Amino acid sequence: MAETSILSVRGGSFMFHPAGTLPQFTAEESSEEALAIAEAARDFMNGEIMPRDEEIDRLDLELTRDLLAKAGDLGILGMEVPEAYGGLDLDKKTALLVLEEMARHASFSTSYTAHTSIGTMPIVYFGSHAQKAKYLPRLASGEWCAAYALTEAGSGSDALGAKTTAVLQDGHWVLNGTKAWITNAGFADVFVIFAKINGSHLSAFIVEKTDPGISTGAEEKKLGIKGSSTRTVILDNCRIPEDRLLGGKGKGARIALGILNVGRFKLGASSVGAGKRVLEYTLRYAGERTQFGKPLTAFGLIQQKLANMAVRIFVGESMSFRTIGYLDDALAHTSWESETGGADKMKAIDEYAMEASMSKVWGSEALFATADDSVQTFGGAGFSTEYPAEKIYRDCRINRIFEGTNEINRLLIAQTFLKRCSGAEGLPLAEAASATPQVPADSLQATVALAKARALKVIARAQTDHGPKILDNQEAAAHISNLLLELYAMESAAVRAGKMQASGHRWAALARDMAEVYAQEAWNRVQSEARMLAGELASGEALDTLMAELLAMHAPAPAPLSTLRHRITLALMEQGRYPIG
Repeated sequence: MAETSILSVRGGSFMFHPAGTLPQFTAEESSEEALAIAEAARDFMNGEIMPRDEEIDRLDLELTRDLLAKAGDLGILGMEVPEAYGGLDLDKKTALLVLEEMARHASFSTSYTAHTSIGTMPIVYFGSHAQKAKYLPRLASGEWCAAYALTEAGSGSDALGAKTTAVLQDGHWVLNGTKAWITNAGFADVFVIFAKINGSHLSAFIVEKTDPGISTGAEEKKLGIKGSSTRTVILDNCRIPEDRLLGGKGKGARIALGILNVGRFKLGASSVGAGKRVLEYTLRYAGERTQFGKPLTAFGLIQQKLANMAVRIFVGESMSFRTIGYLDDALAHTSWESETGGADKMKAIDEYAMEASMSKVWGSEALFATADDSVQTFGGAGFSTEYPAEKIYRDCRINRIFEGTNEINRLLIAQTFLKRCSGAEGLPLAEAASATPQVPADSLQATVALAKARALKVIARAQTDHGPKILDNQEAAAHISNLLLELYAMESAAVRAGKMQASGHRWAALARDMAEVYAQEAWNRVQSEARMLAGELASGEALDTLMAELLAMHAPAPAPLSTLRHRITLALMEQGRYPIG
């Protein structure tokens, strides 16, 4: 079946097309230029960052600043900054590959992404020409470092409930309030700070560290990412020039939510990169450690853990590249030359807000599962600071809180999808749910199609019977979100595996095994989520009828997962790492 034009791909539309009929960019299609830049980032991490692991984690802020400046010299701070302002203006596919490499060190990666993503991007997309000309060249070079200050002690997930105020007095904005948990606060030169003008219009402001009235608290004592700076930012009659208002009065919510979408898909990509490193050192330890006269890699339940690590990497990577592909293709139809270039680009990014949240939620939870499997594989050594497993376990825990908690993101996924399925021009939820599913002959594609049919049936029932009020039941909304997450993950992996097979890729058979393992287990999760959602929607005879409809739907045949995982583990052991790419 021919692929649909990228211009017709809307966020959430993957649920309404057979697998493989929408375009999907994959890691294997990365350009030579992008791969070369990623290799330079890998060399930088291996040569400059990893050897200084202990120094960075002792919170040597001067060292972190120096290392960020070196990253600036390589151009990897300004990859997404327009060329007119000292950047490279590269596509987000390239940025994704670099993010994977930067994720080798959690603390430095946190400093890097806080600077390049949520710190710099608000000025890139919403700054005036004068603001961009003043700040972006210095941020792209690493001369200055950036921070993003949205969160407050009393408004974490409720970001729009901020209490910080801004009042215009004699040509200056006067800001008062306290921001909490601000990454890079200990060494940032520039802060994007959110405050309410006259206590009501949430707006964004650019504040410099030398402005009167701004100070920072002590470094937070954290569970993980100990080498990143995290402080409160205190604004005590902080005075800044009137032209430091970013994006206009009352545009703070637009800026905050838009930039969080950018951060979310990047966090998903970072999780994949970190997972690759975890798998590498876990493989090495499992191959060297012996029990009962055999290496750990000879035992089936250890093979299960190692294979599952690789499966998560393959699936997460498939999701990230798919989402980035949609974003880049949409952004290609915008231009910085336009007076509305920044707004046009942010609108293009907003279209895939749901997919960005899915990449963040799925990636952060997959990485935590991988870190847990690593600790378990190391056994008692995994609990010791002398080995790397315990460190990533602590470091990656924050990812489920960063960029909006996973609970908030699950609600956003369900809300966005149901909203997209409403109105005259909405996605055809009721029509798709009532259609007879097209079941391909290919077993992997069939698993995806049958799982999608089940998910559509119960989600459509939720929309029909309850409308937007279903979102008031947060557990029901989470079931909807989990169904969508599983389908996006299953389909992304299946389509990628199919493309690799069609191109004769060296690792096509391995990709097929990994996609099959995930699809088989995800099928069971879809079954469970559909059943639990049904219980939230109906009772009595109505529930009996709905369950009968679900049970009557065809199910895929199970596959011998132990055999698939054994083959995956053999490939991992042979290469000593995640082999694809």
